[in-house]
Amino acid sequence: MSKSVEFYFDFGSPTTYLAWTQLPALCAAAGATLVYRPMLLGGVFQATGNASPVSIPSKGRFMLKDLQRFAQRYQVPMQFNPHFPINTLTLMRMATGVQMQQPERFDDYVAAVFKAMWVDALNMGDPAVVATALTAAGFDAQQLLALAADPQVKEALKNSTETAVKRGVFGAPSMFVDDELFFGQDRLDFVREALQAE
Repeated sequence: MSKSVEFYFDFGSPTTYLAWTQLPALCAAAGATLVYRPMLLGGVFQATGNASPVSIPSKGRFMLKDLQRFAQRYQVPMQFNPHFPINTLTLMRMATGVQMQQPERFDDYVAAVFKAMWVDALNMGDPAVVATALTAAGFDAQQLLALAADPQVKEALKNSTETAVKRGVFGAPSMFVDDELFFGQDRLDFVREALQAE
């Protein structure tokens, strides 16, 4: 049986960006497949009663410093987005649509949005900014907007979010190796160990 890591993600989470910078190489080293599971973090929070760490001021201040610590450890660029929190509904619907209908472009789409959000710190809640960023990355922004409005795409994202909650997901990033849940980008060592144990 081939090994895999299921990665439940939402672009609006800075720790999810950090996990994404590490997971492809981690999976490649373990001979595992990285399986992307788009979900709507707001829907997960609503279903589980969870909230963003920044809703607690002291925890938010700590998290900002901790994000920079990990960005330096991973040697990846990161800039906390001044527009946070950003409503990612359209972005996540686009991710779902690209994954369903243009899978060969999915990695490029994910990279473009994470870069726009957490490296360039753009206001990805503004449709005009989103269109500019996606066009610069070689996408047809209008085509992606049409995908985001597709009823099948909407339903797929809703179902993925509901499945995440049923599996015990309460935040992002959440990763599964088999049915074992690992939450947080600071748990990647446990993901690596779980893959080695298979």
